[in-house]
Amino acid sequence: MTDRALAAVAQGLPERAKTSNPMAAASINLRTADDPRDAIHRTVQALAEGKLVAVPTETVYGLACSALNEQAVARLSNLKQRSASHPFALAIKSADDAQDYVPNLSPLAARLTRRCWPGPVTLVLDSKHPDSLLGQLPRSVREVVVPNGSVGLRVPAHDALLSVLRLTAGPLVLTSANRPGDPDAVNVSDVVAQVGDDIDLILDDGNCKFGQASSVVRVGTSKLELLRAGVINNQVLKRLASHLIVFVCTGNTCRSPMAEALMRHRIADHLKCSVDELEDRNMMVMSAGIAAMSGGRASPESVQVMQERGIDINHHESQPLSERLVRFADLILTMTRGHREAIVAQWPEAAARTKVVCRDKADVSDPIGGPIDRYRRCADQIDAQLATWIDEIDFTPIADIGHSEGPESHRTNSGE
Repeated sequence: MTDRALAAVAQGLPERAKTSNPMAAASINLRTADDPRDAIHRTVQALAEGKLVAVPTETVYGLACSALNEQAVARLSNLKQRSASHPFALAIKSADDAQDYVPNLSPLAARLTRRCWPGPVTLVLDSKHPDSLLGQLPRSVREVVVPNGSVGLRVPAHDALLSVLRLTAGPLVLTSANRPGDPDAVNVSDVVAQVGDDIDLILDDGNCKFGQASSVVRVGTSKLELLRAGVINNQVLKRLASHLIVFVCTGNTCRSPMAEALMRHRIADHLKCSVDELEDRNMMVMSAGIAAMSGGRASPESVQVMQERGIDINHHESQPLSERLVRFADLILTMTRGHREAIVAQWPEAAARTKVVCRDKADVSDPIGGPIDRYRRCADQIDAQLATWIDEIDFTPIADIGHSEGPESHRTNSGE
């Protein structure tokens, strides 16, 4: 999986919409504003007052209102002609917030929240836990957001909207800025043409990045169902759902490449498949270095030691440990305590997923510059420890991604 992040850009300040209709919504142009903070604060204020606001996302323009305001949600339901059988999604400010609304997140669901958000994916999750914050929403709002025990959640990848979410009390109800049956709105002209007379404010950030709706995925314990195709396709979704183990050393040329290769073979033996089939079994193993350069080769001694075990690491390319790798990893195994401390210091949210590979917390010493026997001892030490980690890996297979063939009312919680 490549280490690339999707970024959304947002800036701006108030500017009146150019329209001949005196009842049309006011418009704030983020791209021509002198102070984007004023635009954000005006939007937050409008939402707090129970107004309907058209907001940009990375996918399409959405209509948002405060989930704490019954009148605003009722007005939005009327505009969209929604019933309780066609629920709205909630926009939240971060993946960490998902636990507040779905306290019993499955490992698969937790994995997808880390990897998909912020981004163009709405996750539909079971939420019947008594401690869920959904229980604090007004009853009439719960009836159109979580009528059947499941809720659609999304963290949009748009800086301005995320800023609004961070400053807003509670989540936002989010749906597409169009009328039923009409095309998605991908710019402000579309918004004005379709719903401009029935909303209060438009946050204008030009054309949406993707110009198509978010993918909507229902997440079970070990099953995914694509309720609506969108930006993310099946192949990408399958990779996003895979279990990922990352080994970390310093330069990613000796210890961690050997650990990566040895673990791949141990997992393949456990699953009774070839190493090349691991991705099809939703298992991924990678390595990185906290001070690594990109594109370096494994050391000749490491290559030789692995060849003695029948393993080829000639094609290994080093890479630095990145925020994306840390966020995606289900388990990070470090060669030393110092490596773990460095990772946790920079990414404290990954502490529970970051372990020293040696169970007794001993360090795997760097063999760089030593004789070949030192590399052999290093490989032996690592391999002996890997055997103890196999028993802790969740090998529950993820079923093939299903597709909804039901009525539209079952393909909602969409956020658009």
